[in-house]
Amino acid sequence: LGSLLCNRLLKGQVHATYAPLGALGITLFAVDLYFASQHFTPGGNELFGVVEYLRLPAGWRVLADLVAVAVSGGLFIVPLYAMVQQRSEPSRRARNIAANNVVNALFMVVGAALSAVLLEYGASVPELFLLLGLLNAVVVVYVSRLLPGALVKAFIAWLLDAVYRVDVQGLKHLQEAGDRVLIVSNHLSFLDAALIAAYVPDELTFAIDTHIAQHRLIRFFLGLAKTFPMDPTNPLAIRGVVAAIKRGEKVVIFPEGRITVTGTLMKVYEGPGLIADKAGAKLLPVRLEGAQYTPFSRLKGKVRLRWFPKLSVRFLEPRTFDVPDEIQGRARRAYVGNHLYDLMTEMMFESSDTRRTLFQSLLDIRRTHGSGHLILEDVERQPISYRRLIMGSFLLGRRLEKGSAPGDNLGILLPNVIGTTVAFFGLHAFGRVPAMLNFSTGVANLVAACRTAGVRSVFTSRRFVETARLDGMVQGLEEAGVRVGYLEDVRKRISLLDRLLGLAAGAFPQILYRLTCRRRDPEQPAVVLFTSGTEGTPKGVVLSHRNIQANRYQVAARIDFGPSDIVFNALPLFHSFGLSTATLLPILFGMRVFLYPSPLHYRIVPEMVYGTNATILFGTDTFLAGYARFAHPYDFYSVRFVCSGAEKLKEETRRLYSERFGVRIFEGYGATETAPVLAMNSPMQNRAATVGRLMPGIAWRLDAVPGIETGGRLLVSGPNVMAGYLRADAPGVLQPPADGWYNTGDVVSIDAEGFVTIQGRMKRFAKIGGEMVSLAAVEATLAKLWPEQAHAVVSLPDPKKGEQLVLVTENAQATREELIGFAHQVGMADIAIPKLIVRVEQLPVLGTGKVDLVAIKGLAEQA
Repeated sequence: LGSLLCNRLLKGQVHATYAPLGALGITLFAVDLYFASQHFTPGGNELFGVVEYLRLPAGWRVLADLVAVAVSGGLFIVPLYAMVQQRSEPSRRARNIAANNVVNALFMVVGAALSAVLLEYGASVPELFLLLGLLNAVVVVYVSRLLPGALVKAFIAWLLDAVYRVDVQGLKHLQEAGDRVLIVSNHLSFLDAALIAAYVPDELTFAIDTHIAQHRLIRFFLGLAKTFPMDPTNPLAIRGVVAAIKRGEKVVIFPEGRITVTGTLMKVYEGPGLIADKAGAKLLPVRLEGAQYTPFSRLKGKVRLRWFPKLSVRFLEPRTFDVPDEIQGRARRAYVGNHLYDLMTEMMFESSDTRRTLFQSLLDIRRTHGSGHLILEDVERQPISYRRLIMGSFLLGRRLEKGSAPGDNLGILLPNVIGTTVAFFGLHAFGRVPAMLNFSTGVANLVAACRTAGVRSVFTSRRFVETARLDGMVQGLEEAGVRVGYLEDVRKRISLLDRLLGLAAGAFPQILYRLTCRRRDPEQPAVVLFTSGTEGTPKGVVLSHRNIQANRYQVAARIDFGPSDIVFNALPLFHSFGLSTATLLPILFGMRVFLYPSPLHYRIVPEMVYGTNATILFGTDTFLAGYARFAHPYDFYSVRFVCSGAEKLKEETRRLYSERFGVRIFEGYGATETAPVLAMNSPMQNRAATVGRLMPGIAWRLDAVPGIETGGRLLVSGPNVMAGYLRADAPGVLQPPADGWYNTGDVVSIDAEGFVTIQGRMKRFAKIGGEMVSLAAVEATLAKLWPEQAHAVVSLPDPKKGEQLVLVTENAQATREELIGFAHQVGMADIAIPKLIVRVEQLPVLGTGKVDLVAIKGLAEQA
């Protein structure tokens, strides 16, 4: 029992944390055995049978003490014996084990002889146990001196395990880090130092912010370890820490310098990176999780605090900083700071559990924030909680899954309303795969999408069909053999049994989910989306649960948000940006989401943002520019930041939001095939005219493109890259990316600091007179010339130069003379100047917010 208990407490690791506790247990229970025996004193040679013995309370106490002595002995002996084997050099291991056995045998022989002598001179067996217990107290003192603070650490570790069920993983990496090691960790609460110190067998030195070190709880725990109070703003403070590491001390530091008030990673100081660089030390990342939900955090009023949440401490593989010698001074400091930030964000991502289904994550986050936590709202202004979302998912899902088999793709043709999200999770609750259909793409493309994905049933709403005038689309689907169901009809068929199922879902959702969904494999498809079709026929993109989970954790590692945030999402849910990033991500992290049905209501959306007190807004450049034209300067008063994607963000849009509304826009970049975010600017790392840095966990390469000197074609690989395509020429057949690499089709450049600049899509380069011209670069120049209007450039065949450029613009006054003059002024090559100008009232736009290049090319050809 002692051996098993030891293995459980040590989480499979080998160290002596609990050995002093075992020695103390032997002493206490051996002494108690003596006193327990005083109540059990048979006269003479009287013997007791088992039944008579167990009838006496003292008998049970004696048995309990004997068991406790044995268990304590296992707790003491097993880790020490394992350490003898593990830490011996291979050539000396057998000799050390033999020597240990000889010493043990010697003590046993001597102990037996002394016991025999004492018994001969009248000592009783209980008195022998008393003597052995007292002698063992000397062992306790001796072991405690060999392992300073181990007894107290063992007690704290036991207390933390008992109260918080602490899950410790990867402690073996501490030994792999070697003698010079700097332990870096995220900072969630006042318990963090104790959590690390309790489970690390070695003596630690904590470098703690001088302000935090004054807290009485911190002072209590740090009294058990060496401390080094330091001011993160004082560059000279790191010298003492560097010296300590060089002396072989294991130092712990929290790079954030303060306890988080967002629940996520905050500002990361470069000091720990400089310390590791100067000391030649390895960095050992440690991810703490769960402590932010205790009363010892600084998130009161932002999350649901609990006294006894489950905590985890995860030690990751040690890392080294290989800083080139030629980088010195401020450049070296910046280089180290960026790499430390990358290490911390990679730690946050790598230690996240991406191997869960989306519905399981919904149940998990419900348990974290409580069933009553309001999570979803739409224009009806009747918000629902996690309880109602989960109950509704089981109720609706039971009806939607009729006539289908697990793993089947079922179509959803609905706007941004609560019912769409309930239907999405309802299909997941029963192991079906939602196929999100784009109702703005036309009936022909919609029918082709259903055929490509093998969708035989589509669910929509009569109210939506009538409001959006989609009768022809529904008729086209039915003529193509697709069954169309209406949510209004489904609600009418909800029976008493269904309602009982809903009640059971509210009380026992985990059990019910296991019964309704047998296939809970995170590698299985989670959703089918369709490419925007900006340049051709849409393809079906199959994203697995793990793809979406990985991407939301990648974003969470870079962006600070929390349950107190309110997300406003007007982007359509048939688009990956609107579904994965702007809806699923906040719901599965406890943020409230407001769904608005159309991003084209430029006058209404700003007013709704104001009315909902939204703190985060998602949009494309086209939509954001439209909102800015009609918004009151105070409409975005509560918005902390705006996330822009799907198309290039114009500098005019960025400047307008900054100057008029005081809001920063963080531009990102991605693709449906990558679930969708690949790169993103963040509050910590933001550079205008770029799309930020690639997300953690993404491998990339640039393939050279003939005719393009700067950058290359971007290919990416990672856990967020799609499971595969569904193509029209092979309906229902999943075609995974070759070797796990996805070719984005975009030409990008990546600078030394990792910031990505989009040069344009491969399909959006024209070859004119043997030279490659980026249409996106031409459009960017035009945006500077006429910033108030929207423009698009397409290429058409040219008999002399191969291709010619055509400008389609909303500027009714645009002239080629003005364009040529500006082009020469900014140094644009003559071959990049559009040969023809087509003026339109408004550029055609897809439902996703992207410019419809197919329609624009048609306008150019007609001209």
